[in-house]
Amino acid sequence: MIDGPYFVLTVLGVLACGLTAGAFAAFSAFVMRGLAALPPAQGIAAMNSINVTAVGPAFMAVFLGATGLCAVLAVVTFVLWPEDGTVELLLGSALHLVGSFGVTVAANIPRNDALAEVDPQSAEGAAYWRRYVREWTAWNHVRGAASLAAAACFLLALT
Repeated sequence: MIDGPYFVLTVLGVLACGLTAGAFAAFSAFVMRGLAALPPAQGIAAMNSINVTAVGPAFMAVFLGATGLCAVLAVVTFVLWPEDGTVELLLGSALHLVGSFGVTVAANIPRNDALAEVDPQSAEGAAYWRRYVREWTAWNHVRGAASLAAAACFLLALT
């Protein structure tokens, strides 16, 4: 059984990845649907505001904290190679690092940056908004599922 500081790191990984999954799930379940129901200019303005405030301390502490914990867990697992939970720890770390952090950097942030550049009052802005909502939400589903699966893997490593 995993114990000591390794146990604490794993429990923190469960909590951080679970909190991240919850934030992503909320966006997929109702925030993006609510924003999509607004006129495009209002939806764009609201999402741009959300994107600015999302990089604040509260969300970033959880999201980057989970990413850091997953990186540490992966390294420690390779160095110590524990008797129990090795596969689950490595899989959970990879799921979050690639499926949550990686997707955020490669898919969601570029879309956020492009949204910040459109003219919300233009026909092109309205067309981009419809595509943005569809694509951003699809990638957000991936992030949420990866974070939830990572939390589940870490939980399995503890059993």
